[in-house]
Formats: sequence, C-alpha cells, structure tokens
Amino acid sequence: IDPAVYDYPLLNAHWPIVAILVAYLAFVVKLGRIFMEHRKPYDLKNVLLVYNIFQVLYNTIIFGYVSGCSLSPTKLKRFFPLQALYYIVINSVYDRRCIVSLPFDHPLKYVERNLSYAYYINKVIDLLDTIFFVLRKNYNQITVLHVYHHIMMPYIMYWIVNLHGFGGQYAMMALLNTFVHAVMYFYYFISAKYSGLKSSLWWKKYITKLQLVQFVLLFFQALDVLIFNPSCKVPIVMQYLQLYTATIMTLMFSNFYYHSYMKPQPKKEAKS
Repeated sequence: IDPAVYDYPLLNAHWPIVAILVAYLAFVVKLGRIFMEHRKPYDLKNVLLVYNIFQVLYNTIIFGYVSGCSLSPTKLKRFFPLQALYYIVINSVYDRRCIVSLPFDHPLKYVERNLSYAYYINKVIDLLDTIFFVLRKNYNQITVLHVYHHIMMPYIMYWIVNLHGFGGQYAMMALLNTFVHAVMYFYYFISAKYSGLKSSLWWKKYITKLQLVQFVLLFFQALDVLIFNPSCKVPIVMQYLQLYTATIMTLMFSNFYYHSYMKPQPKKEAKS
C-alpha cells in the first residue's frame, strides 16, 4: 500500500466515502423526493451552466494537463504540467501491455498520485448530477443504471487506490473516462444554454456509443493481460474486477441504448 494515501482526504479513511454514498442514496431514493413533494422544481439553469462547464474543464484538465502538486506538508509543493495522453499513450512511462504503478522513488510518482486523486474526487463530484435531477423533479432520469454507475465509480476507486495503489492499470480507465465525460458535459452545457436546440443535437446517442467503446476497450485491455501477458505484476484480482465492471457496464449501457434509440416507440393515438 502506498503510504501517501494517508495524505489525501476521502482516501485516508473508509467511513467518509461510505457516509457520502449512503447520504446520496438516501437523498435520491427517498429523502429528496419527500423534500420536493410539495415544492415546484427548482430553476437551476445558471447553476447547471456553471456546473457543466466546470466538469468540461475539470475532465479536460485531467485528460490533458494535471497540476502535480504534492499534498504532503513535509514536501515542497511542486507544479508539473502533465499531459496524460502523452505519458500514457505517446511517450509512455508505462509498459502499455502491463501498466503497473510507478515505483515510490520514480520522479513522476507524485504526478501519478495526484492524477489518480483528481480523478477520484471527480467521481465524487459527479454525484451532484443526481442531486440536480431530484431538485428539478426529473425523476425519470434517475435510473438503476444512473445510480449504480454513480455509486460504483467512487467506491471502486477508493478500494483500488487503497489496495492496489495510485495509477497503474486503471490509468487507462481514467484517460478514457475523462475524455468521454468532457464530451458528455459539453453536450449538457449546450443543451442547457440553448434549450431550443436540445431536440436537434443529433450527436446525443453517439455519446452513449462513446461510453460503450470505452468499456469494450477496458474489457479487452484486461483480457489481453490475462491471456497474453500472464506474467504481468498487476494483481489478478484487479484484472478480474476490471473485466467484471466493464462487462456489467457494457450490458447496462447497451440496454439503455437499445431502449432509448433502437426499440420502436409506441405511436401516440391521435385525439379526435
């Protein structure tokens, strides 16, 4: 276990993330609906504009440039602009066939830690998506897929970092996911800013396709290591966890895509 994990809030103890997720689930399933029962939906247009553009910038920064600033008070704070795509794909500091966490004494280790932490915190921030649905009474958007995805991501990330360490195999997941989310929240920003264009934003379904592509890639990444690179030092449990997660998410998003974009919709009867 990386001892630096104790320097990071929400990673240095189990109960805070559990408390956040339990409170989130209670609010979106029961308490929030009770709170909104006799209230009109809140007009959150300006809040959503700020939130969505914040998410676009946050995810783009993680995907592109990350400020590697040591959070430990015993170390000098440093600023290191990391181009994640460059270090993972183009001129990789990793062996892409077996992405293990960097050694503790690696000069880019603090960057790997902060990149992982920034991604983890972003998964916690994502919980606000559902809170806004409740406050706007958009209950139809609070699906099993939505809630499962939002709870699963931060909780799994907590255990990955605490049991496996920062970065490593899951760096590719962060890279793909932040790209997808930057595109997704840009769509949300445009649809919130120009509500009249929402029905004409034809590329909405392609965001779901993009999400499916990321899960398929992550599935085959883990499968490739298990079958063709069994000597890889990434724990086999982590490989199977990635296979399981990618499979479940592929099935759930495929089901969502089918019902949203492929399944014939019942025709509305004309009123006489």
